[in-house]
Amino acid sequence: MKTNDYTTSFAVEQSPEDVFNAINNVRAWWSGDIDGSTDRLGAEFTELRFTHVGLVPTFECYGGCSDAWGFYINDSLRSLITAGKGQPNRT
Repeated sequence: MKTNDYTTSFAVEQSPEDVFNAINNVRAWWSGDIDGSTDRLGAEFTELRFTHVGLVPTFECYGGCSDAWGFYINDSLRSLITAGKGQPNRT
């Protein structure tokens, strides 16, 4: 079944461990205002694929939300993985 949920992906040359560690360092690429643990191991990735289930084009906020996810995943997280520093808390 095909869905219209927001999905994005990118490939990098860093190791799966580096990518996994960066993804789980959510405060460094998305927001420093997160409560709780984000560093549990469970999988390795050679390609990162992110899906926001339920964020579909018919929602009023789809344009703004998908633009924001595009920045946080494709810019901030990619920068954290490739350069060691993300851009959390974008305003």
